[in-house]
Amino acid sequence: MNFATVGTGWITESFIKAAKLSGQMKLVGVYSRSEAKARELANTYQAVNSYTDLEQMAKSSEIQAVYIASPNSLHFKQAITFLKHKKHVICEKPIFSTSAELEEAYRVAEENGVYLFEAIRNIHTPNFRILKEKLSMAGKVRSTILSYIQYSSRYDLFLKGEEPNIFSAKFSGGALVDLGVYPLYLAVGLFGEPKKVSYHPVILRSGVDGGGTLVLEYEDFVSTILCSKISHSSLPCEIHGEKGTFVLENAAPISEITYIDSHSKEKQDIGVELEEQDMVYECENIARIIETKDDETYQELKNWSRIVLRITEEARRQNQIVFAVEQ
Repeated sequence: MNFATVGTGWITESFIKAAKLSGQMKLVGVYSRSEAKARELANTYQAVNSYTDLEQMAKSSEIQAVYIASPNSLHFKQAITFLKHKKHVICEKPIFSTSAELEEAYRVAEENGVYLFEAIRNIHTPNFRILKEKLSMAGKVRSTILSYIQYSSRYDLFLKGEEPNIFSAKFSGGALVDLGVYPLYLAVGLFGEPKKVSYHPVILRSGVDGGGTLVLEYEDFVSTILCSKISHSSLPCEIHGEKGTFVLENAAPISEITYIDSHSKEKQDIGVELEEQDMVYECENIARIIETKDDETYQELKNWSRIVLRITEEARRQNQIVFAVEQ
């Protein structure tokens, strides 16, 4: 499947490398507002074409799919452009700013016979599947602590008075939508939609959250999600059941999973070693869904994206975090 990219950051390069490793996707074009950056990226990864015009790129008959990794607030408009030109779209998390944008994009995708995916690497890994399959080992789940706390170098710029995209309401930034979606996807993928949501953030001068605690209330337990871009932690993720506990080294990638029996205290490693380019699994799965028209898996992924976005919207609403696209 021939694909092109929008964005020239490190995440785009990681996706390009993973796509090549998958053997399922071939890079044929790159886009940047900067002609020099577009050419440089194209030359680095042997892409035939570079673009500074999205419409021109969308019209290319060579391109079947597009990976979007631009600032969050630009995702929707760019995705619609490609969907209307019958290109499959893989949009980096957070897929869009609002549920209204998501539903409109799904409508346009269906209308044009193409797929729309949120690029969220952890749920496509073998270790996520293993965890989901073996979850019953722990018995009745009673609580979880799921975290992604990673200090951002861009916070240094913020402290100096600048406003990087990821800390800006203008570009739909903030810790929950940028990092919190990883542990949030774990919760939604494993347990479904919660009954109630509450978010307790650290609000920055720009009006978005630098970090926070998200509480998801389920029927018999509470899932606590910790996220931050203004501090750092090596805290693992844990899922606590009546029979045992799962310990995940990270929310993304899920590099290691250990099961600890509540009675014997015996530890069992149940995860597998992942590829260094762990985005390869989402590349493989997305390519497979498109090629085989696996509607069952596609609908499941769509449902998870809907739930995650509803939760982040509600969390922002509770704390008057308003993105520019909503004004």
